[in-house]
Amino acid sequence: MPHSPDVLRDLVATTATRLGPDAPTLCDPWTVRDLLGHLVVRESRVDALPGVGLPVPALQRHTQRLQDRAAGRPFDELVETVRGGPAPWWPTRLRAVDRAVNTAELSIHLEDMARAQPGWEPTPLPAATQEQLWGTLRGTGRLLYRSAPCGVVAVAPGHGRVPLRRPPEGTGSVVLTGAPLELLLHAFGRERVARVEAEGAERDLDALARHRRSA
Repeated sequence: MPHSPDVLRDLVATTATRLGPDAPTLCDPWTVRDLLGHLVVRESRVDALPGVGLPVPALQRHTQRLQDRAAGRPFDELVETVRGGPAPWWPTRLRAVDRAVNTAELSIHLEDMARAQPGWEPTPLPAATQEQLWGTLRGTGRLLYRSAPCGVVAVAPGHGRVPLRRPPEGTGSVVLTGAPLELLLHAFGRERVARVEAEGAERDLDALARHRRSA
């Protein structure tokens, strides 16, 4: 059965309810309430999107104001808006677009909540979701590791192996092994909580550990 982001929306909403609005997330200083505000705004306000994707202070301030306004709604209402999905006229109402755009976004932000808590464990995800995340990593990973100081190869047992960055001259490659979700968390800069095994020469491992990627 194809992956449906609605499964992830339900997990995000359920996790947010369990943790409460003021629980921390990995997106410090955002709380759970702030993160939900971000998810609502990115699928309901076209004017917020430039401030999400572009490092322009004026645009970012506008987006932040919209997110703060959304986050200020009653928490139960905010949770149910996330659970219910995007605005009816939003492009991600189309299933194929939703899978392509939101599977990684929702999976990562789910773990931003869960893994910010003491004694966390990874959220179990359906096999179809992991397969969708593997497809996302194969494309997005090349962009995120494009300036890595060494080669990067991702290996997800049961899914495959893919080179994400060709090693620059004089360097080797680091092989990252883990489930698709864990590899995606590493690619998006959550290596502190990503359960990924890294193998390679010590200098390449150290260089990749210092490499900063998108949050």
